[in-house]
Amino acid sequence: MSGSTDNAEAKVAADISCASCGIAEVDDIKLMECDDCDLVRYCSDKCKEDHRPNHEAMCKERAAELRDEILFRQPESTHVGDCPICCLSLPLDIKKCVSFPCCSKSICLGCMYANRIREFKEKLKMRCPFCRQLSLESKEESDRQKKKRCEANDPFALREAGRTYYLDGDYERAFEYVEKAAKLGDVAAQFNLSRLYREGLGVEMDEKMEVYYHLKEAAIGGHPNARNGLACHEGMNGRFDRAVKHWIIAAKLGHDGSIQSLKKMYKSGGVIKEDFASALRGHQAAIDATKSPQRELAEKLWPQVSMQHTF
Repeated sequence: MSGSTDNAEAKVAADISCASCGIAEVDDIKLMECDDCDLVRYCSDKCKEDHRPNHEAMCKERAAELRDEILFRQPESTHVGDCPICCLSLPLDIKKCVSFPCCSKSICLGCMYANRIREFKEKLKMRCPFCRQLSLESKEESDRQKKKRCEANDPFALREAGRTYYLDGDYERAFEYVEKAAKLGDVAAQFNLSRLYREGLGVEMDEKMEVYYHLKEAAIGGHPNARNGLACHEGMNGRFDRAVKHWIIAAKLGHDGSIQSLKKMYKSGGVIKEDFASALRGHQAAIDATKSPQRELAEKLWPQVSMQHTF
């Protein structure tokens, strides 16, 4: 009891005084937090540097804890998001949605099908269901539109350009475009970058950048395959408790492979019954959130084509 009281008092003291010189935050004196943790505050850069040897070990430990808090937080949705028309979650199966170069939006097959039926009945020209631009009639027009979107720094267009260069074997340009998309916040680009670093294509092979940065960033952004990749990495290194946490998060995002991994872990005693049941319920809820009568009808009647791919 006394130990927890001492820690609380120390935290209060750290909040109101410089950890190095002890000066209090009063009047014009403003304290700044440590760059990496929330344990201490300083009145100046000099005090921060002077205190570094005493604080470094504790800082690293707390920074890792804060990072794990973010890493193991359940994302609200997957990286693919919602259909911008019906506002239902998009499925992870890329064959069940279509992407358009005019606006870089991914539309579910249900809304795509409904729009085509309406155009057919009213004898209208085909347009993008979202931005209403006339459908591009040739590959040249499509390429021009994609280039225009890249010049406008559209993350989706940049990632797709990177995919094209990757498939053509131009890995350096693929890396250039995908890296730019990742810097603009594209989660799928983070995942693709992790693969380029792992394979050493277009960039020097680097496990630190693959696993400890890009794969984690993609997982935090709701990419189930990235989350599953982290789980496999942790499992191979004997950290099965962390692997299970990753698989549970991915399963609740609707990732089928993670459910299968959890089943194996449950049979071997690596997952408790309550956690496994919770993952099963979350997985089913994520799958159900992507379903609608309109989408089910479209899957039966509409050719499952897509302009959206991954590496």
